[in-house]
Amino acid sequence: MPPLTMQRRKVTAALAALAALLAVPPSMAAWGDTPRTPKPETAARPWQRQASGTENQLRGLSVVSPTVAWASGAKGTVLRTVDGRTWKRFTVPGAEALDLRDIHAFDADTAVALSIGPGDASRIYRTADGGASWALQVTNPDANGFWDCLAFWDRDNGIVFGDPVDGAYQILTTGDGGATWQAAVDPDGLKALPNEAAFAASGTCLSVAGTDDAWFATGGGARARVFHSADRGRTWQASDTPIPAGAGAKGVFSVGFRDSQVGLAVGGDYSDRHLATLNGARSEDGGATWAPQQVLPVGYMSVVVPVTGAPDSFVAAGLAGSGYSLDAGRTWKVLDRTPVNTVGFASPTAGWAVGPKGLILKYAGPQLGK
Repeated sequence: MPPLTMQRRKVTAALAALAALLAVPPSMAAWGDTPRTPKPETAARPWQRQASGTENQLRGLSVVSPTVAWASGAKGTVLRTVDGRTWKRFTVPGAEALDLRDIHAFDADTAVALSIGPGDASRIYRTADGGASWALQVTNPDANGFWDCLAFWDRDNGIVFGDPVDGAYQILTTGDGGATWQAAVDPDGLKALPNEAAFAASGTCLSVAGTDDAWFATGGGARARVFHSADRGRTWQASDTPIPAGAGAKGVFSVGFRDSQVGLAVGGDYSDRHLATLNGARSEDGGATWAPQQVLPVGYMSVVVPVTGAPDSFVAAGLAGSGYSLDAGRTWKVLDRTPVNTVGFASPTAGWAVGPKGLILKYAGPQLGK
């Protein structure tokens, strides 16, 4: 796909998401998901708003513990909490015009943030002093490249994933905490379909589990797919999912695995957040095969994550709202209808969500497993 086409897709995604916030949801009865009914003013909300100090769009989130979390977003914005209640805002020097769509934190002091964009607008920054200063670690060396997500297995070993260049997806890995990065060379395993690319919507189009497994998700092409590597990103195998694709706004937006075998993929159509179509799939063989699995609430989901400390629990969310599963994705319950971009959890009772206009929400809902 020409790089300008990919760039326009990212810009179009942001505009469509904004427009979707103003949409009026249709009936959900077709999928057994009833419309929201008014709640008493005294009813507890599953998400409690926290002051962020910004109105910039937030899409990156890394939850380290019940008190420590980092978030990132547009205009070089990074936020951090160390008490679970208040957030401090930083602007990464040199990234003031960039969109930090993903962030991974190791503790209260150390984090890496990924900016997206064509060519050298794709960058990785690192802080080791709680956000007081930032160092540029690496810039995309390919003018036609477009990085989407990053993830780390541990402090040393990480991976970056990007849209196709010369017909194959970009994968870079590090074994020294990001000081140096090496490109994966697997043109057959990483071969892209015509018009296929990834969606940098939540920092979770790429995910890892254990010490060696990684997955990334795609859309836009004729089929929505998930790619899997069992050797830390050196070689890859693609599998089709039943989630609809075939258009630039449709496909798999996020993939999350609790271990090397059981995982979920979610997506939909970002131009229609309440479109009543299949928005999820489930795998029990590491992503080799996928079965359809409707996720609640019905509509566009941009993120799915396993809940730390509860092996059978997952949370999915997007502009359609948020929902949870306590049986490894087989059945779902609606949490809330508030539009968000991504979520993360440190335990069955501690988590956050971030979204449009600087939205930060702390989880205050039911315990998500034991």
